[in-house]
Amino acid sequence: MAEQTIKFDITGMHCANCAITIERKLKDVKGIKSIRVNFSSNTGMVTYDTDIINKAHIFKQTKDIGYPAKERFQLDQTSARYIQMGWLILSIVASIAIMILMYIPFPGLTHTHISYTMMIIATITILGPGMDFFISAYKSIKNLSANMDVLVSIGVLSAYLYSVLALYGIFGMTGHSFFETAVMLIAFIRIGKYMEERVRGRAGQALQKLLRLQAGRARLLSPEGKELEVDASAIQKGDVVAVRPGEIIPVDGEVTQGISSVDESMVTGESMPVVKQKGDTVVGATINKTGFLIVRTTRVGEETILSQIINMVEEAQMDKPPIQRFVDKVTNIFVPVVIGLSLVTFMCWYFLFYNFIGEHYFLWALKTAIAVLVIACPCAMGLATPTAIMVSSGIGLNRSILIKRASALEKIAQLNIIILDKTGTITEGHFAVTNLIASKAAHETEFLAIAAAGCAFSNHPLSQSVIEEAKKRGVAWDTVQDFQEEPGAGITGKYNGKDVFIGNKGLMTSHQIRTDEVDDKAKELEIHGKSLIYVAYDQALLGIVGLMDTIKQNVHDAVRLLKHMSIQTVMITGDSEQAAKAVASEVGIEEYRARVLPSEKMEIVKGFQKDGMQVGMVGDGINDAPALAQADVGIAIGAGTDVAKETGDIVLVRNDVMDIVRAIQLGRQTLTKIKQNLFWAFFYNIIGIPIAAGVLYPFFGISLKPEYAGLAMAFSSVSVVTNSLLLKRISFT
Repeated sequence: MAEQTIKFDITGMHCANCAITIERKLKDVKGIKSIRVNFSSNTGMVTYDTDIINKAHIFKQTKDIGYPAKERFQLDQTSARYIQMGWLILSIVASIAIMILMYIPFPGLTHTHISYTMMIIATITILGPGMDFFISAYKSIKNLSANMDVLVSIGVLSAYLYSVLALYGIFGMTGHSFFETAVMLIAFIRIGKYMEERVRGRAGQALQKLLRLQAGRARLLSPEGKELEVDASAIQKGDVVAVRPGEIIPVDGEVTQGISSVDESMVTGESMPVVKQKGDTVVGATINKTGFLIVRTTRVGEETILSQIINMVEEAQMDKPPIQRFVDKVTNIFVPVVIGLSLVTFMCWYFLFYNFIGEHYFLWALKTAIAVLVIACPCAMGLATPTAIMVSSGIGLNRSILIKRASALEKIAQLNIIILDKTGTITEGHFAVTNLIASKAAHETEFLAIAAAGCAFSNHPLSQSVIEEAKKRGVAWDTVQDFQEEPGAGITGKYNGKDVFIGNKGLMTSHQIRTDEVDDKAKELEIHGKSLIYVAYDQALLGIVGLMDTIKQNVHDAVRLLKHMSIQTVMITGDSEQAAKAVASEVGIEEYRARVLPSEKMEIVKGFQKDGMQVGMVGDGINDAPALAQADVGIAIGAGTDVAKETGDIVLVRNDVMDIVRAIQLGRQTLTKIKQNLFWAFFYNIIGIPIAAGVLYPFFGISLKPEYAGLAMAFSSVSVVTNSLLLKRISFT
């Protein structure tokens, strides 16, 4: 079995119920493993078994449901917008014309003439701007579902058909017609839809900006060195491209010639340009600032970093957090309930409360029933979560916090414990020399020169740190002969004809070298978590080198803020008890676990979860991947391994530990905004439906015309999306 995931654009969706219908129908198609549809972005994502079904069949199935699908970014959105704009203008003109006929007298025109003219205007409006609603309602009913267009269509048809019957006196119906209700209802809902689309477009701006970053053209170099300008999408792995100053680097690759500063803020979030020269890697869509570069392409298409970022953001926006799944269930049953309430409203006014109205009680009952239908459309509920997710994922992207799953935003808001892996998360994963303790018989410079000479041929991280320190101090050294490494002990060799030993205390003991002179100082350094290198020359101890993994900037502040947010922090490490205690103490972490094996990290996460804790795990290595996957929210460090980044729910691109705090703040603000949206969507219906049903009319004379109910419904959706956009005002620590 071979699985594949595709993303595609969908047309014809009018509300969240349309998305639910597509999901429900496609789930039953053999070979489809999972389906997610996002109404806010008009996109779908399907995982399917390629042995059973193919992409063309999936698109056909989607079209058969009533919603045409095409490859991403291949839909002709421009022509569709022009058509919708044309219908919007026509419906507004029709509404103005019908209001003029209603309120401005025309000499020579009788009431009958005006009524027939209004019927013609209403008929044109229904068959033109209103036809989308009827087509959508038909699709919904055909799929045994009910979306908002079912409510709108029933409302519009009820008003129109009654008015026609009243105009012709059919079935004994005579009296006032209200064609204006059908026309204005269509116009107001189209106005609301237009505003909603505009505001939703702003919610997805972050992803649109990313897509615009991609270079359109590239300067391909032929084997003879000639430049040929080609489409950037035509570049293949191994191709060589030239990038002039000020141009966008079109590919991910390696610099083979030239030196320049490159603006990588798109990837790292850092505004300071980075110097690139031969051997350095560059990322497509970053900007070459000053010099001329020759770049050999290493990654193209979906493999590029920009494509990976776009995929992460899209998948996050497609994902449904638990709160959205609950809303989907409510929305799915909401429309049938509203139709039932509308029927009850009609019957109550027609059969029970007609004394409040007088001779036109049938017309009143019909109008209030229609008002109930149109005010209760569930669009606001359907938009409450996905618009907030779209905005917050865009905010995270701008802050170099990649949110891979929308559910992580909800879960991270509920965390009460964060587990931090030490190396690579709290510390840089790079040792620095902190202490040089020379014996009485040795000079510090001589001692460091011999240490550097012995370490020069070793790839051990501690040896490399000694070399860096010697170079920093300008110390020179000669070459060691007979170099050998003893695993778990250190280095031996000959320096200027005499024995040199560099390693741990065990190496000194095995070669009968006394360490009494520095033992007290060594114990003190170990208490503070320092790693030690003993250096001996000609059977005499020259001294010890103390090294420590550098603690990252902002870690102490991040831990303090997490505590302030009532989140417990725990550090885990495979390092020694002393090293773990020293680092934990320095950054303010009270609980830590030392000498933790890679296989034990996941068990630690499970242990906290069994105690009822919501656990976040932060790590960067391959050995962190199981724990990242087990945690309620896995947070991967951007400089870490691809496995960790693939497993994590959130990726911190800038490697800044403070971004953990910012991600939690963003999650909490997003969850708050979703709850606000849902509250107002439900509250709006709880208040709006009774008013539309005429509950206040007997007491206060307050009622709601169907067309104004439609306007209120449309603006409820706009208010929800606008409220989500207020997330952009979030201030981070």
